Amino acid sequence: MEPESIEICPYNPHHRIPLSRFQYHLASCRKKNPKKAKKMASCKYNACHVVPIRKLAEHEATCVNRSSVEEEDTLGPLQVSLPQPQNQDTLQVRWLSNPDIWNVDGANCHPMFVLKSFVPQKLVCESDIQESRGGDQCPEDPQTRTRKANF
Repeated sequence: MEPESIEICPYNPHHRIPLSRFQYHLASCRKKNPKKAKKMASCKYNACHVVPIRKLAEHEATCVNRSSVEEEDTLGPLQVSLPQPQNQDTLQVRWLSNPDIWNVDGANCHPMFVLKSFVPQKLVCESDIQESRGGDQCPEDPQTRTRKANF
């Protein structure tokens, strides 16, 4: 098995950390050294590259991760075109061949289902609402519940 590479902590040079734990160590060491952290900045190409603020521009100009990030930027954003909204009359014509004949059974005579709004309060069970209010209400007697159901 190949030994893992060791990184030196920018906040404390006595810290030698395996590369797999380096990002976690940087976060904890930054919290433990707030004075030194104010003088340091992270590279925009690799968050594990922490350098003094005055050397940040120089580091970013020569950063080894710069080329891979710039290649991703040249691909450009994905452009998606959405269909144009149609008139309500056009939708009715599509599913109903003759608007005068509306009560005939057929495969193409069902309107399209369109959910126009979402009301999450309507989809919550009443038992969930009672539990969220504190749940200190007494549960119903099972005999009472069966009597109510039988009426």
